[in-house]
Amino acid sequence: MISSLFRRSSLAGSHARLSVASNRGFRSDLYGTNNWNWTKKDDLAYLRAMEYFEPRPPTVKIAVTGSSGNIGYALLFRIASGEMFGKNQRVQIHIFDIPPMIEKVKGVAMELYDCAFPTCEGILVTDDIERAFADIDVALLVGSKPRGPGMERGDLLRDNGKIFQSQGQALNKCARKSVKVVVVGNPVNTNCLILANNAPDIPLSSFCAMTRLDHDRGLAQIAKKAQCGITDVEKFCIWGNHSPTMFPDLSNATIYGRPALEVLRDVNKDEDIDKWYRSEFIPAVQQRGAAIIQARGASSAASAANACLMCARDWEKGTNGGWTSMAVACNKEYGITPGLFFSYPVVCGNEGVKIVDDLPAFDSFAQEKINATEKELLSEKDAVASMLPN
Repeated sequence: MISSLFRRSSLAGSHARLSVASNRGFRSDLYGTNNWNWTKKDDLAYLRAMEYFEPRPPTVKIAVTGSSGNIGYALLFRIASGEMFGKNQRVQIHIFDIPPMIEKVKGVAMELYDCAFPTCEGILVTDDIERAFADIDVALLVGSKPRGPGMERGDLLRDNGKIFQSQGQALNKCARKSVKVVVVGNPVNTNCLILANNAPDIPLSSFCAMTRLDHDRGLAQIAKKAQCGITDVEKFCIWGNHSPTMFPDLSNATIYGRPALEVLRDVNKDEDIDKWYRSEFIPAVQQRGAAIIQARGASSAASAANACLMCARDWEKGTNGGWTSMAVACNKEYGITPGLFFSYPVVCGNEGVKIVDDLPAFDSFAQEKINATEKELLSEKDAVASMLPN
């Protein structure tokens, strides 16, 4: 009896000692060793632990001009939140605007701080363009002078040309030579041409004028007409100038992998799709900006900011072989006069922006549209020739 009790008490003591030792063996900081304690950790514990396994990349410095306007306002918060380059990419934002608007921009910066975005490492507000462009990786040039009452297009080109001439010189002096520049301020193609010509030390391949908004507008119109999803539409593109002469091209587009016009005919059996394409779809995309102004009393802002963000994101992250539209420096591709910034179908990847090549020859209708938009760009180039030193 005594022997039995002794054995039981010895076993109990052993279990007690094992229990204490086992408790000391738990590692609450390592996942899987103590799940109950792990659930009590704060939300950032996992992210802090993962930094040992997935170090965060270097901070990206992004300059945004014209930030007091509606486009800049819609754009800045999405950049700071990580939507442009991902939730693991820290950013510093350099906000530039002209002196009369700088107090308003300071208010925007206050709002950005108040959001406490983990990805936003710092904010600089300045009216000094060289300071804004110092050591930047990305430039989003939103600011430009709008067309006023009675102003001729040539006057608008020259007034904006002076702005982008000085910005090009500042980029050349202060930005990293690997900088990527997206021009949003209209007239974008020629503003981009002036900018690039005044930044001779930065490769032409580092500049683009944004036609992504036109591209997205076209995708939305096609998907609505075909009763399909946006991602079901592929190989649609915008050719030429960001103006009413642009050519939204469906000739190579596909829906569900089939020719887009063929699918559109199947879905809209009682309608002449060729007539819709030429007399409704193309003008709708060309004039969408004007239609929005008429409807809301102001120009596109959130959609333009979204297009800018997506353009920069695709340029950095790639399009996985898919097409998008960007106005880039041309070198006789598809017979276009060299030296223009012309919108093409492009693919973005590790090698940068690549114009889609070897497409079928344009039919007479498409060639007429291409010639018209090229002619307009050539006339704009002539109007600002004095600002093109290179």
